[in-house]
Amino acid sequence: MSSGAAHDRLEIMTNKTPIQLLKFFIYNESFGQNEGEEQKKLLFYYPAEIVLNNQIKDVGLCEALVKFASTFATEKPCESLHTQKARQLFFEAEKNFWLILVVSIPCTQRTKDGQEYFEYLEDDVHDSVYMAVLKQAYHMFRLFMGTFTDILERTSVDHLKVRLEHFFSRYLQTVPWERCDILDVFNGIQFLPLDKNMYLRTQCFLNQTEANFPQVKYTAFLYNDALVWSGLEQDDIRILFKYLTTSLFPSCLESEMQAVQTSPYSTRTATERPSTGHYGKFITGPPNLNDTSLGKIPRIFVNTQGTKTDECHLLVYRALSASICLMVEGSYQLNLDFCRAVDQFLGPQLTVLASDMGEQYSKRLSNSGDSMKYIYFNHMNLAEKSSVHADVSKRAASTAIPPEIVKLMSDVQADLIMTGNDCELIVKGPGDFWVVGKKSDQRELYFVSQKSVNLIEVHEEVKKLCANHFSNIFFLD
Repeated sequence: MSSGAAHDRLEIMTNKTPIQLLKFFIYNESFGQNEGEEQKKLLFYYPAEIVLNNQIKDVGLCEALVKFASTFATEKPCESLHTQKARQLFFEAEKNFWLILVVSIPCTQRTKDGQEYFEYLEDDVHDSVYMAVLKQAYHMFRLFMGTFTDILERTSVDHLKVRLEHFFSRYLQTVPWERCDILDVFNGIQFLPLDKNMYLRTQCFLNQTEANFPQVKYTAFLYNDALVWSGLEQDDIRILFKYLTTSLFPSCLESEMQAVQTSPYSTRTATERPSTGHYGKFITGPPNLNDTSLGKIPRIFVNTQGTKTDECHLLVYRALSASICLMVEGSYQLNLDFCRAVDQFLGPQLTVLASDMGEQYSKRLSNSGDSMKYIYFNHMNLAEKSSVHADVSKRAASTAIPPEIVKLMSDVQADLIMTGNDCELIVKGPGDFWVVGKKSDQRELYFVSQKSVNLIEVHEEVKKLCANHFSNIFFLD
């Protein structure tokens, strides 16, 4: 590739505008059927500064597009609308309830024949990525608020609007719109590999916890932001895992760091045990068991796809790097005596278990050093693994490969899904990068190589990767 072309690409990457949220709104197409009542369809709109008449027009346009598209594909509704400056995604979350997401298309200013113009880079915005982000927004709302239908059955439309405003006005500010990528499509779970004895110890500990506290309906165990075990359905633990690793745990860590920096009395070293004899404490729940406050304990809604939704209190308890989530029956009135009993039971045992697990984790970590860059996802158990992202759970801005190569991986993934068959796809990217996508038996593997110069060498690199990291997984050659 010529140095001029490389310079042009670098200039585009450094000067282009970021992908931004333009609009997000929710409407119910069955509301406001009479003329002059169109505003009744609208349940939430962001940004709220847009005049009501324009909000109503946006809803009307979406309804028209959905109805028009349905004449050509009755089984598959309209999912996206492409324009020069924006990308619009459509998602019918529940019957008649539509979520609409509009993001900007990044652009860069160029010069041709002495005239300046804007070049819009529509290939930088992937439908599959931002559709996944849209669905995640709904699933996160459903986790904490319940389904739209359930809220309407229990309360009213006005109450639903209040809940939508309360949740989405905050949630939308937390989405890293520019950094959304192929990991959002997978929305997978990082599992912690343990030996048989340690895994059985963990499961036995959770069984004892549920036996001692019958108010606990479900449990989940995590170590270092990786899942060890969960009693929830896959769809529920998938979204709960995302909340824990991208919101609750990071905010808790940030609060602890600020407390250490600002408190002149924080002198205890990591090797000194607290007065309780263990390191356990509540992340959600009473901050001080000698106080009268229960603290903030969120309610969550799980099993929403089943015959009966379960509403639970979410108590999260941590010792060292191990966290246990206790989902307590929603009808049970939590109190300090219950929390003290939980602390006395969990604290000492979880401290020992976390310490032993940490030794095994450190050994495995020291043996896992590798320069290969790959992303793996298993559709059957939602297992996800990435050496591309510096921080998988919190999605730090830095990645081990250029952003344009990460976007190319999304292109390869979309092409593999379109084929519908198990296959392998190899793409020569810009510079010296090669991207390989393998799909086999509901598993997907994406590998990035910068060493290879031809297809034969790329294929050998992939075989080496599979032998080193996925020897117990069958991939078709």
